[in-house]
Amino acid sequence: MVIKGKEQKEDGLLDPRRWGIPVEAASKLGSRLRHLWKRFQALFKTKTRDTSEQAYIYLRGLLTMEDKRNYANIARKINGPEEDGQKLQHFVSDSPWPTHPVFEQIQVEVKQQPELQGGMLTLDESGNKKSGDKSAGADRQYIGRLGKVDLGQVGVVLGYCKTDIWLIVDAELFLPQKWFDQKHALLRHRYHIPEERPFKTKLEIGLEMILRAKANQLPFQVVGCDTLYGRDSSFRAELDAQKILYLAEIPSNTLVYLEQPQVGMPQKQHRGRKPTRPQVLNGATPVRVRDLTQSLDWREVTVRPTERGTLSYRCAAVRVWTVNKEGRVREEWLLIREEEKEEEGEDYSYSLSNAPPETPLETLALWRSMRYFAERTFQDAKSELGWDDLVARKYRAWMHHTALTALALWFIGDTKLDWARRYPQDPELVRQLEVEVLPALSVANVREMLRATLPLKQLSPEEAVRLVNRHLLRRARSTRSRLKNQRRGQSSP
Repeated sequence: MVIKGKEQKEDGLLDPRRWGIPVEAASKLGSRLRHLWKRFQALFKTKTRDTSEQAYIYLRGLLTMEDKRNYANIARKINGPEEDGQKLQHFVSDSPWPTHPVFEQIQVEVKQQPELQGGMLTLDESGNKKSGDKSAGADRQYIGRLGKVDLGQVGVVLGYCKTDIWLIVDAELFLPQKWFDQKHALLRHRYHIPEERPFKTKLEIGLEMILRAKANQLPFQVVGCDTLYGRDSSFRAELDAQKILYLAEIPSNTLVYLEQPQVGMPQKQHRGRKPTRPQVLNGATPVRVRDLTQSLDWREVTVRPTERGTLSYRCAAVRVWTVNKEGRVREEWLLIREEEKEEEGEDYSYSLSNAPPETPLETLALWRSMRYFAERTFQDAKSELGWDDLVARKYRAWMHHTALTALALWFIGDTKLDWARRYPQDPELVRQLEVEVLPALSVANVREMLRATLPLKQLSPEEAVRLVNRHLLRRARSTRSRLKNQRRGQSSP
């Protein structure tokens, strides 16, 4: 009898309806993906042809395959062993459908979700190492995931996060300045880099994307960015001029003032040159932010409940003034957060914000904690959806692949939101399991259920033999062609 009672208790915990994942909902995931594709279908058409079905095939590949998501493998796994992936390759690498309407439609749909109001825009860059310099935008540049300068491609990415939803809502491939010289003219044409595309810094690209999101009325409350953007006073000032709140990470050697500096042009002395640069006139002295850690009032701030327990940090905040090269003075919040010590890492992180003076420390700490979701966005896009599986050289290929990866992420987010409304989790589970927060559906969870409704095609022995046969034939023909070229070279005078 005791065993039976235990089994009944376990049965209650394993009831999927209590967890908000009824079988009838999971069984419709395939049709749900098809419905999402139909909402975006018109955006994948060009003036001369309708290749939108290829977008659906590609989305299925990103969402259901585990690895090796190249054109041929996706085509074979989704459509069958006779496919060679040529149509898919043309759609991603060469078809001229624009990506901005795809990102814009994602933003429109995000705007329509009540649960996503007041989120954070996250601005970051994501890089991948390249073995050669012939891919669009490839150059020696800082690759964040490697933590060093190396040969690679870098994209500037705008994310959006709120609670347990994190998305990519805009992106653009960064093209280093050398890609606009005459030596790269042929490659620019061959890789479909738009002729009207000028050189833009990462900060210019990021600002353009933020302003597009604002123009599209994406309901964000604040922008979060790392030190690449945060250290630039002009970037922060432009966001402030646009009435956009930000929390921007800064380096530890950033100079700030604890009293308002009076800046102006000093009077010319009897001897010497006439001053040409503004200076601080009232004797206010700047201090590096890292030198303030011992003099501020620190508090333990509870940020939010998580699966692993309540998230809290030791934080301190103070109003400071910054001065740019032109002598413009701005008052900002300085937030310092104590970090868990990592190898070669710093004990503290530093951020500046244009939030109003009455902003509570808890709000600043919450915003700083939301920067974590930028990392989760990249992690899910790469490890779960094959964002870094792309092996292609063309600008269009990177832009198209990234837009479709963003759409796959939105499919996950949209599904989680809809299910949370339709099938709420049983709150009794919190008490029964003695936890503060129930785990949310992950990208991997949704993909697992989607594979059950849209299984990948499996080869029969006969199909596998034919596939290998064709592969060997292609290799032999390639060898024959190479040998012919060698013989021609040997016979030429």
